[in-house]
Amino acid sequence: MSDFDFAGIWAGRVDAEEEAALATRLHQVIKPLSEGAEGVALVGFCSDEGVRRNKGRVGARQAPDVIRRALANLPWAPQRPAWDAGNVVCDGEALEQAQQALADRVTDCLDAGHFPVILGGGHEVAYGSWLGLAQQLDAQSCAPRVGIINFDAHFDLRLDSNGRSSGTPFYQIAQGCQERGWDFRYCCLGVSEVSNTAALFRRADDLAVSYRRDKDMGIDRLGETLQQLERFMADCDLLYLTIDLDVLPAGVAPGVSAPAPRGVGLDILEPLIDAIRRTGKLKLADIAEYNPTYDIDSWTARVAARLFNTIVN
Repeated sequence: MSDFDFAGIWAGRVDAEEEAALATRLHQVIKPLSEGAEGVALVGFCSDEGVRRNKGRVGARQAPDVIRRALANLPWAPQRPAWDAGNVVCDGEALEQAQQALADRVTDCLDAGHFPVILGGGHEVAYGSWLGLAQQLDAQSCAPRVGIINFDAHFDLRLDSNGRSSGTPFYQIAQGCQERGWDFRYCCLGVSEVSNTAALFRRADDLAVSYRRDKDMGIDRLGETLQQLERFMADCDLLYLTIDLDVLPAGVAPGVSAPAPRGVGLDILEPLIDAIRRTGKLKLADIAEYNPTYDIDSWTARVAARLFNTIVN
């Protein structure tokens, strides 16, 4: 874990006193994680080692605190607990240790009854997030049907034979499921044909992945996409949602490691997230691949904040 400037980051507008009861913002409510009421628990994952190994544009390790600043002024009910569990930092090339540290933090948050939202960081965050849930389930000696929903231009199913990276997390998860005797239930929405090789499409088919290409996710086909997602969720007991911001068009989310020439718009993603939330099965979520180095006027940070709001509200 790392120290960070809690008071400096969680600051923002305070509205007039006579409006205070209806004008509370997240920065006025959130507290450092401690024992207390169940609520939303933020965890930062400061890593772009996986992106570097995957030959992408580094810079995502700076993302968690920048996203926090974008979250600070979100409207927030004063009676709703919100906690900040600090940052897990990848030191140098020690990605594997950082993923385990993240998993342990996520497990602790889940055990305390919180809803963890992890702020990446490269998409290597996904393995740590999932492992945190898996560790909790292992300790309870139960094996529910866990569904992974990924909004992403990439499958991230590369083999990890040459080491873990931001391109391998869902292959790692598939291996982890096999070791536990669990079914690998993975739904990837927003896949770009120009960003995934034929080998990755074949692996997705071999692993029975439910996926949908970005070109098939226009507003005119939202009903079809919702039906596909709902069929997937119906066969799951618990859900883990992960959002790679490069699923969005580059004009909406320029600050990512791999900008999308087409992408899937917020008008599509938000109704899908609403459907996920309404199931009552969502256990944790993360937002990955924000790269402040390439952002424009904090556009992408604001998009991340909007998605966070859609997930938790």
